[in-house]
Amino acid sequence: MNQLSSAMLESSATRKDTLVVKEIFCSLQGESRSVGWPTVFVRLTGCPLRCSYCDTAYAFSGGEALKISQILEAVAAYGVRHVTLTGGEPLAQSRSLLLLSSLCDQGYEVSLETSGSLDIAGVDSRVVKIVDFKTPASGEMDKNHLDNIAHLTSQDQVKFVIQDRADYEWAVDFVSTHTLSAKCEVLFSPVTGKLNPTHLADWIVEDRLAVRFQLQLHKILWGDQPGK
Repeated sequence: MNQLSSAMLESSATRKDTLVVKEIFCSLQGESRSVGWPTVFVRLTGCPLRCSYCDTAYAFSGGEALKISQILEAVAAYGVRHVTLTGGEPLAQSRSLLLLSSLCDQGYEVSLETSGSLDIAGVDSRVVKIVDFKTPASGEMDKNHLDNIAHLTSQDQVKFVIQDRADYEWAVDFVSTHTLSAKCEVLFSPVTGKLNPTHLADWIVEDRLAVRFQLQLHKILWGDQPGK
């Protein structure tokens, strides 16, 4: 895809029907409640965060400016019913809201992967929101937009990516303080290569947490290969 400057990214992202897209591909959903389903991923360019464990830094820049109609055409060509809008941070481009609604109108089962740092109030109610609140080890904990909690519904999911015991204890307290398990499904994931998954699983079982442990299926199958 053509490489775009920051100015071009900003310009394209503000056009009425255009988004800057890093890649569109079909793979298995590697996380969340729909794990294992063939899914089309639309990865948008850009993110305001720089998490220490980020595994999609290649999406910070570059990409191609596409009209929403072009994105819908590309998605339809794969012939599957699950679609995930991801990034980067997809909500960094305001027209992502229009794309999400357009995908829902087409009858897809649509999910949004978002960092939790930007407002989710405007997201179409048909979209499953997967909100990745940031733990201390991410280096971006202070960017969590806590007002988003009020906009979570029972169909949504909150994810915590956990690097160490301190992250775990912080996440447990966050879930309890905000009664997240009563609002939506809560997911705990270990940072690949930083936290032994067995340790996290043991902690969850020992504490009898009302959360779901998950590993990144796509990394087990394909490693860090882009487009998988």
